[in-house]
Amino acid sequence: MAAITASMVAELRAKTDAPMMECKKALTEADGDMAKAEELLRVKLGTKAGKAASRITAEGVVAIFIEGSTGGMIEVNSETDFVSKNDSFIAMAKAAAELVAKHGPADVVALGALPYSQDSFGPTLEDVRKGLIGKIGENMTFRRFKAFQGGNKLASYLHGTRIGVVVEYEGDEVAAKDVAMHIAAMKPVALTSAEVPAELIEKERAVAAGKAAEDAAKAQAEGKPVQSPEIVSKRIEGAVQKFLKEVSLMNQAFVKNDKQTVEQMLKERGTSVKAFTLYVVGEGIEKKADDFAAEVAAQVAAAKASA
Repeated sequence: MAAITASMVAELRAKTDAPMMECKKALTEADGDMAKAEELLRVKLGTKAGKAASRITAEGVVAIFIEGSTGGMIEVNSETDFVSKNDSFIAMAKAAAELVAKHGPADVVALGALPYSQDSFGPTLEDVRKGLIGKIGENMTFRRFKAFQGGNKLASYLHGTRIGVVVEYEGDEVAAKDVAMHIAAMKPVALTSAEVPAELIEKERAVAAGKAAEDAAKAQAEGKPVQSPEIVSKRIEGAVQKFLKEVSLMNQAFVKNDKQTVEQMLKERGTSVKAFTLYVVGEGIEKKADDFAAEVAAQVAAAKASA
């Protein structure tokens, strides 16, 4: 059997970033063959990836790649904010955005099957993801992405790495970038009021109706006049119209000049926005509230049971 030296272990650790003892075990099993030991570690890391797959990933980054009228935006999630700042994690996210732009995959599975190698992992993006899960010890997921291949001009804005916007437009590039920044700040849900999802409108109408009912009950209890159904109906619709202006891009007051709407600013600068896409990291993901004391107690109980 080949002698396993400290320098060999150090070399394998540098290549894989695996724990020292794991490197030594792999080299021993591979009888000193560095390439075989590296492959053995990849298998082990893949196993770790499987164990981590059920953990919630509510942190992460948004990455954008644009080349001419072709682009890609993706949200890649991690379990902790610490890992979202890891250089290897960020490199994978940026590469994934470029793959989305250039290949336009149909779904996450198709994206993962695309060729890509990084940090000695590969030959596919999914292999890199699993490898980094094992290397870093934390679950990572490709949550959502969009390819832009419609021929429109593209402008983007990233607020750090947590908010990303891509605007499809015709006209002035500076105006389009200003709109992208505005979207990141004001988070409209649709381009125009006509495009606001019906379920959001009905939800807002229900809220306004509930408020009107509360006001009527309060007035009645205090012996004050109760508004007629017609007036109440107008109040409810007024609240809905106010909501539509607040959440539709074209009707919002422009962040750089609140004296004009986004629509007025764009018209002034000869620019039209065809569509926009906004990603906010972790939006809609229910974060797990960890009970640290309970976790420690569970670990102690497990240790006693195995003793």
